[in-house]
Amino acid sequence: MERINLSHSLNISRMIYGMWRLSSDNNRSPDHIYRKINLCLDQGITTFDQAAVYGGYSSEALFGKVIQLNSSLREKIEIVSKCGIVNPSDRYPTVSNSYYDTSREHIFESVEFSLNNLRTDYLDLLLIHRQDPFMDHFETGGALDELIEAGKVKEVGVSNFRPHDYSLLQSAMKNTLVTNQIEISLAATQGFTNGDIAYHQERSTSLMAWSPLGGGSIITDEGILGNTLAKIAAMHDVDKSAVATAWIMAHPARICPIVGTNNLDRISKITDAMKVKMNKELWFELYTAAHQSNEEKWRLP
Repeated sequence: MERINLSHSLNISRMIYGMWRLSSDNNRSPDHIYRKINLCLDQGITTFDQAAVYGGYSSEALFGKVIQLNSSLREKIEIVSKCGIVNPSDRYPTVSNSYYDTSREHIFESVEFSLNNLRTDYLDLLLIHRQDPFMDHFETGGALDELIEAGKVKEVGVSNFRPHDYSLLQSAMKNTLVTNQIEISLAATQGFTNGDIAYHQERSTSLMAWSPLGGGSIITDEGILGNTLAKIAAMHDVDKSAVATAWIMAHPARICPIVGTNNLDRISKITDAMKVKMNKELWFELYTAAHQSNEEKWRLP
């Protein structure tokens, strides 16, 4: 498995396993989750994506139980977590409406919450989960710098930020933001033309792609996109998800897809994407099919 240097101190696997669906699995036992992790490790996937808010603020605790029971595991993996979303929940019982909070107080409180649940002393990477229209970039940036200096996190970045928001936050920081986690897939191609990907490619900042299969819509597509994926998948003896993932990875921006299936068989085949020889002609064939498919859906009454 290829590795990506996000910074001089943080090296991650090119493919990332996303744990946003962890709490939705019918089997949440530590043994079952450990099987998922080991299937990833067997393929060279060592980076795991979490967030304080996942699973109604419960997903990190499920992962933490596995780390607690397997003492050597923490040294083998990189943990990504995110903060900044406040939802009505048992954790926030007095909150009636969801909102974003990128204040120093909330960031520090959220990091401690994640560290306690994950049973670890540090996060390899902390991301601000959503761009906050009420963000005080000096306060947010200062808090992220403090966390690095305190050793609570190795590196910091953002998620779902547009280039101007990324630049604003970076302007108030001593440390460098190392990534932006955005939606990229054959169902969400806007980043290739609206400047999101170009901005980071120009700066050699590796992106992470969430929902690389469009929430499953790409795989179930029965139109021109689904047929094109099926044709290329048959050429390489893989399934359509591998082709859709390979399409993202082929881009010169060196994008890291975050795959989050709960199915053990699918987890064991995540790296089938590496078998797909995605040349420029195939890449544009899929890109064109994606746009034609979206236009067809748009015309439906």
